[in-house]
Amino acid sequence: MASKLVIAVVFIFDVIAFGLAVAAEQRRSKATVVSDPQKQYTYCVYDSDIASGFGVGALFFLLASQIIVMAASRCFCCGPALRPSGSRSCALFLFLFSWVTFLIAESCLLAGSVQNAYHTRYRTIFGADPPSCQTLRKGVFGAGAAFAFFTAILTEFYYVSYAKSKDAGLPPY
Repeated sequence: MASKLVIAVVFIFDVIAFGLAVAAEQRRSKATVVSDPQKQYTYCVYDSDIASGFGVGALFFLLASQIIVMAASRCFCCGPALRPSGSRSCALFLFLFSWVTFLIAESCLLAGSVQNAYHTRYRTIFGADPPSCQTLRKGVFGAGAAFAFFTAILTEFYYVSYAKSKDAGLPPY
């Protein structure tokens, strides 16, 4: 039987990761072009960098969630062999897809956090074209949030399916 404590902790961590990823998308850095007091050159000024912190937080909560489920299920491949059944096949399918969505979510969150934190002062001589104030493309953290959500669903179902398959060989009480 699946541990209700593991399911609850993983669910809470996944909800926190999703919320932080959504918050990171909403608080992406924005830039404005400003000229110096002597009006000789222009440069970019970025607002707060809180989105990178939210993205890293989401990354770590999602990672912790994945580690807990993999430790509780012995990463599917370690431990005693599971008996052939529909639950085992379903668990294998969910295991593979949860890892795919996890890796995509982590990649989006990591890339978004790094790119959002990258701030450089581009200076141009006054009168020339304004500097290119590059910011993180809209939707990177949103994609991370979406894949974190998919990972949460697949991981929860994987753990329940794994536990059902594991208990399939036990005699009833």
